Amino acid sequence: MRRGGWVCAVLVVFAGVALGAAGEGEDLGGQAWVRWLDADVPGHQVGTAWGVPWPRGSLQADEPLTLQDGDSRAVPVQTWPLAYWPDGSIKWTGHAVAAVPDAGGDLRLTRGAPAVPEQAVTVRRADGGLLVDTGVIQCRLEGGGDVLIQEISRDGTVLARAGRLVCLREDRSRWESEGTLSRERFVGVVDEMTVEQDGPVRAVVKIDGRHRGENGREWLPFSVRLYFHAGADSVRIMHTFIYDGDHKQDFIAGLGMEFGVPLRDEMHDRHVRFAGPDDGVWGEAVRHVSGLRRNPGDEVKANQWAGEATPPVDTWADRVQRGIHFIPLWDEYSLTQATPDSFKIRKRTGRDVTWLEAGYGGRASGAGYVGGPSGGIAFGIRDFWQQYPSQLDIVGAATDEALVSMWLWAPNAPPMDMRSYEIKVGQDTHEQQLAALDITYEDYEHGFDTPYGVARTSEMTLWAAAATPPREAFAEFAAYVREPPQLLCRPERYVAIPLFGGMWSLPDRSTPVRARIEDHLDAVEAYYRDEVDQRRWYGFWHYGDIMHTYDEDRHVWRYDVGGYAWDNSELSPDLWLWYSFLRSGRAETFRFAEAMTRHTGEVDVYHLGRFAGLGSRHNILHWGCSAKQVRVSLAAFRRIFYYLTADERTGDLMREVADSDQAVLNLNPVRKLPNQADNPYPATVGIGPDWYALAGNWLTEWERTGNEVYRDKILAGMHSIGAMPFGMFSGVMVGYDPETSTLHHLSGDAKAVSHLSAVFGGVEICAELIDLLDVPAFEEAWLQYCRLYNASREEREAATGEAFAGGGLPQAHSRITAYAARHDQDPALADRAWREFFTRGWVPGWNLRTLNTDRVRVDGPAVLEPIEEIPWMTTNDAAQWGLAAIQNLALIGDDLPETIPDEP
Repeated sequence: MRRGGWVCAVLVVFAGVALGAAGEGEDLGGQAWVRWLDADVPGHQVGTAWGVPWPRGSLQADEPLTLQDGDSRAVPVQTWPLAYWPDGSIKWTGHAVAAVPDAGGDLRLTRGAPAVPEQAVTVRRADGGLLVDTGVIQCRLEGGGDVLIQEISRDGTVLARAGRLVCLREDRSRWESEGTLSRERFVGVVDEMTVEQDGPVRAVVKIDGRHRGENGREWLPFSVRLYFHAGADSVRIMHTFIYDGDHKQDFIAGLGMEFGVPLRDEMHDRHVRFAGPDDGVWGEAVRHVSGLRRNPGDEVKANQWAGEATPPVDTWADRVQRGIHFIPLWDEYSLTQATPDSFKIRKRTGRDVTWLEAGYGGRASGAGYVGGPSGGIAFGIRDFWQQYPSQLDIVGAATDEALVSMWLWAPNAPPMDMRSYEIKVGQDTHEQQLAALDITYEDYEHGFDTPYGVARTSEMTLWAAAATPPREAFAEFAAYVREPPQLLCRPERYVAIPLFGGMWSLPDRSTPVRARIEDHLDAVEAYYRDEVDQRRWYGFWHYGDIMHTYDEDRHVWRYDVGGYAWDNSELSPDLWLWYSFLRSGRAETFRFAEAMTRHTGEVDVYHLGRFAGLGSRHNILHWGCSAKQVRVSLAAFRRIFYYLTADERTGDLMREVADSDQAVLNLNPVRKLPNQADNPYPATVGIGPDWYALAGNWLTEWERTGNEVYRDKILAGMHSIGAMPFGMFSGVMVGYDPETSTLHHLSGDAKAVSHLSAVFGGVEICAELIDLLDVPAFEEAWLQYCRLYNASREEREAATGEAFAGGGLPQAHSRITAYAARHDQDPALADRAWREFFTRGWVPGWNLRTLNTDRVRVDGPAVLEPIEEIPWMTTNDAAQWGLAAIQNLALIGDDLPETIPDEP
């Protein structure tokens, strides 16, 4: 077996157990089973995409794949490569299907010519733009100007037109001096349109541009992807914008998309719908006829309520016929989700008159509809209440064309305020900033707390309906908007192929100690999922993140204390959740991790400007910390979601950081620290987490494209580390030369280690690099690090000649002890790893013998409202304990003691 091959051997053992239990079969390289994430076949489907992994060497790039349902009927599928193994064989394939209405149970992907859809989606150039035809709807896209979607038609009838991106900017430049505010409207202007896929099952069109105002100013770059599926009557829209304004005066007062809906039906046959929580529907007509003093007829009322055409007016009751012109026409409707717990529906008959409050509720699904029996448009925003404030508007429902606005930021809410939360005094020098850091744990530097360059991605859907959908069908559409259906492989397949470092196994409760670990893994994850709701970790910029540290005295998370507030991926909760999903396949885990990936990859990372390619350390504001580092922007936090779902926007994010080593040239990460060694090289980085993050970025780009330039950058670093005098103990910081991608020893004879080196994906990335690339010196340097990190001073001295201090986080690092134990086949080292895991937590609560995840109820005047808390819980420990538990079970599960040891 070649060096590094032990990972494959371990996973073969796992695969034999997992596949036999699940009935997957032994032919991993010949077939793959996929399932719906939420188990049941969705009621409303328009198509989905997902990724499938393949064993090394089993699938070549030119081999076609076909999809079958449980009854061996062919399902049309579109396939493309996502990643390659070093030998050029396929590592991940991306796949797309249209709606699969009769596909109960799992689907099977195997070799063979794919079935062709009866109604293939096509894309062709037309009138300077594009015409996309799904076989049911036709969508014309402009090639330039301020209209993205020229029109959407069905059966020759235009149902939507003039789709634009819109932004309302609130100017505060004269607020302080004159007390005046002004609003300016901007619209999205197309710079470039790219066809990324053109069928036959799925078409993807990417549109890039900027928002332009009446005065000619351009800002807020955007990237919009439109997704079309064969036979579908809807369009999925993935909307991304980057903030590039002056946060002291450029306040966003509204952001979203608008389009016109031609209306042809009689006023009493025009219907408006809003989706409430779950399957609730608010629905009325522009001219509603129920509740009048005179009854127009039971059939008239029943049809209008159902969204069907009413009988001809001349068949109505005589008095209602004669007085129909007295019935008000309700022209404008608005649903505003002002908080995560409250929405309000209003309507009015037109401008310059009052609004009537028509309905209230807690959490709206974010879907609406306007139209009639001759057709209309349903529309929706995903995570509507989670990313509040959001809003749906319909204006002109009593005219020939309604204007629908889907507001990602609601104009009815206060404007977006991205300013600093505090004016810092007495923090002008690095010495002063370090002194403040010692008190508040906030790493501040003037000009660094800027949102310039952060982004947000949102998802919307348009449904071109041939007629007003029945209420049940509209509720199914709303359910699709809330949680779009997702196909994925079974967990057994992920665990059987060495992916992402390969260090996880399926849940196993076969012994009391195993059961205790699994129970606490589930309990800690469930606690954080519940904390998202209990603490209302929602909002446009916040949703998907979690807090860093708890304040036991106030019974709140430290939302207002420096670096203890928003976590911003600190110590890898992203990886913890994704590895939890890979082994469990739980839908709730997937949704939790998906929201985190969407947030941390967009909001916590800079996409343009001075800090492009870097991310911000944890802070009260997501962009507030002056530590801008690759340990936050690294591709390793995104790539699991990308490969599972084939999500193009996540692919963009990973490509953005492929060359982020250039970003470290402009910002010395240790600039504030005194007595730094002279560095004659262009940049100063840490082997970990900096180089590990860069290597993960390069690995991702190499496997996605086959570009060996990125492989060679990794190899240069691996050889550099292997050649250093003390391997990975050769100083916390090293020199880096981006021209050669080499690392250089700076610390003389001093040996050093940092507790943060490996806990931002370093463990997983090193395991994967060793498996993929044959660099014996690097492998030995990593194994030395694994053996000695948690070793005693005496053991370190015996191995290196120096009894240097350890690096902290011993429980988290028990998994690298386990890595070495598995490689060396050393039972004594495995025993030490389990003792480290069981008893050496930073916080006593993490010692497994005493670990108690029971929640404590707090009520009365001590809190604003009753809560349940685990007072000692911290996110650093939760994420690292979770990863250690998962990886120790996979690596040295056979050495797990029957009882929990008393001492380390």
